[in-house]
Amino acid sequence: MIRIDELLRAYAQGFFPMSDPHDEKVYWCQPYKRAVFNLDTYRASRDALRLIRKNEFSITFDQEFEGVIKGCAAPRKSDSATWISEEIMEAYIKLHRLGFAHSIESWYQGELVGGLYGIAMGAAFFGESMFSRRASASRIAFDRLVAHLNGRGYLLLDAQIMNPHLAKLGAVEIEHEEYMRQLSRALQKKIVFL
Repeated sequence: MIRIDELLRAYAQGFFPMSDPHDEKVYWCQPYKRAVFNLDTYRASRDALRLIRKNEFSITFDQEFEGVIKGCAAPRKSDSATWISEEIMEAYIKLHRLGFAHSIESWYQGELVGGLYGIAMGAAFFGESMFSRRASASRIAFDRLVAHLNGRGYLLLDAQIMNPHLAKLGAVEIEHEEYMRQLSRALQKKIVFL
């Protein structure tokens, strides 16, 4: 069982948990390079702006946390393995109830079709995972998250480990030392997420 105080302390020190899809053991990760988004320069794509104008999706915050984390843990078309074990889900649901973990949900005609979740501490938001059951559903949720973080004065949006999807969204990799500097600065600022 992951202790909540241990989990929060790990984030403050630059670690995050992942479980091995084969044995479901939880491991603490601290990559040499960190994927982050520059909140000052982030711009939504033309496709995302077009979808926002069409108003096809409705976006909510913290309305269906368990649905989002289960959506993120579900097998993907490209990979049936998941790093989100039952133990991790249980810990993040507890963090949500304590006000640290948050979800952004995309709805289409009343159905949850995408979203993302993460942890908010100080002026840092640690994005954990996203899912989409309809094209661009998670992208719209992500764009709304960035707008929300900018509006609240957040300093760091951590995406953890770079992958092609994050790169397409605009993430960049920074060295561990730079990440820790940004994290320290962000944790000194107190912000209420909602």
